[in-house]
Order: sequence, then structure tokens, then C-alpha cells
Amino acid sequence: MKYQIACAALALMSSVPAFAQEEPSGPVTVSGSVALVSDYRFRGVSQTDKGMAIQGGITATHESGAYVGTWGSNLGGWGRFGGANMELDLFAGYAIPLGENATLDVGLTWYMYPSGADKTDFAEPYVKLSSQIGPVKGLLGVAYAPKQEALGKWCSDAACTVADPGDKEDNLYIWGDISGAVPNTPVTLKAHLGWSNGNSGLGPNGTSIAPTGKYLDWLVGAEAAIPGTPLTVGVSYVDTDIARVEENYIRPGFMVNDGKGYGESIARSQVVFSLTAAF
Repeated sequence: MKYQIACAALALMSSVPAFAQEEPSGPVTVSGSVALVSDYRFRGVSQTDKGMAIQGGITATHESGAYVGTWGSNLGGWGRFGGANMELDLFAGYAIPLGENATLDVGLTWYMYPSGADKTDFAEPYVKLSSQIGPVKGLLGVAYAPKQEALGKWCSDAACTVADPGDKEDNLYIWGDISGAVPNTPVTLKAHLGWSNGNSGLGPNGTSIAPTGKYLDWLVGAEAAIPGTPLTVGVSYVDTDIARVEENYIRPGFMVNDGKGYGESIARSQVVFSLTAAF
């Protein structure tokens, strides 16, 4: 469950993290990043029980536009699919230039949860169209995970009063990102809006990629590159329109475990900080 979460979310967005661009020295360019974030938000929902996460990834890109890579993060609380303590994503795709300022990117992400229970891994193809006009960059994306057991409605509620093990469901995610550099500064402003349409119940081990079936998530934030270093600091405001009444059937798992009983919802508004080193 990733997607550009340096600030956890813009593509949180995301399916594939943002990496530093290097001058190619051959047909293949390798780039990557390591980040520390105050909360790992995937499509607006915390995957670390509103705690910190260490994330990192690496991508190899061929001059033809083909690329392959991996990305990982620690997990906590709701995000621990089947008891896994980390998420490991494998992705591959092909970026096709459309004129001078636009790119069509087609690929697939395989979400893995090592050491977790069976039937929690799933595949999600995606298509992204990006363009740039002056300092402003825009992206529209669609990610569709076909019917799989990991996305099934195995339980109708947290208590699993009605069970249907082995059920298969699909998941659709549509999103848009926009960003722009502030002239004569190292600051970039950004925003994200996404819409999920998936399982309205609970899957294997009480998990669900779209926890209430249909909902919106959004983000506004800023990033600043630290001159003379590979570091970027970021801050983002992340939120969803998931209502408290919609959370009722997935509590207490959808609440932060504060050690004194369950506290705040993991889908409410949150300010997320990040520090990213690109290479």
C-alpha cells in the first residue's frame, strides 16, 4: 500500500514513489530514495497506527521507457495485513512520451506482505497520464485491481458475524495530482485528490484496501529541497471523507491503539512530515 508518500501521499497516492533524476551514463539509469515519515498514509488511511515509518525504494529505468523497481515500508495497526510488519511492493511498467510535455505510463504493482498470513498479497495494474506546462505538473491516474481473494468481502463486520471465506472482489482507484515550483525558491507546492471504490466489508484477517467501500481522500502540502544536499523536507495535510458512522463496523481495528484503549480514527485529518534523501 504505497504510492509516493514522501509526505506519504501524493501519489499516496500513489502508486510509485518519486525518485531523483540522474544524468544517464548508459542505457539503464538507477535511482532511489530513503524517507522518514511521521505517518504512512495510503489513500488517506494510516498504515502505521499514526506512527512513524521508514520507507525506501529503488528503480531501474531503460532508455526505451521500460522500468522495474521495488519499494518498502514498515507497518502497524490496521496496515498489518495478515500480521505482517512490513509492506514490499514490486512494480514494472513502460513510460511512453506523448509529444514534448506529456507522458503515458502503464504498469503493474504487486503488493506483498512478508511474514503475514496467506491470501493478503494482490496485484494492481495502473495507467497514468502526466503533463507539464511551465512550472506546473499534473497527473491523472487510474489503478484497477481485478477480483482477488485478498480484496474479497470475507466478513460483513469486524466481528465477522457473516463469513464468506474465499470471496473475490475488485478495487478501483482514480486520482489526480498537481504540483508547482515557487519561482526563485526551493519550495514546491502540491495537491492530491483520490476516489476509492472497493470492498465494503472485510477481507482476510480483517483487512480491506478500501475500508468503507467508497470514499474520497485528499492532500495539500509543500516540499523544500535543502540546497547542496540530496535531502528534501515536506509537510502535508491529509484527510478523507469517511464518516464516523461508516467506521462503526470496522472498529476497534480502525482506531489507534494508544495502550489505554483505542483512541482516534486512523482516517481523520492529519499533518504528515517527511525527510527524504534521494540518490
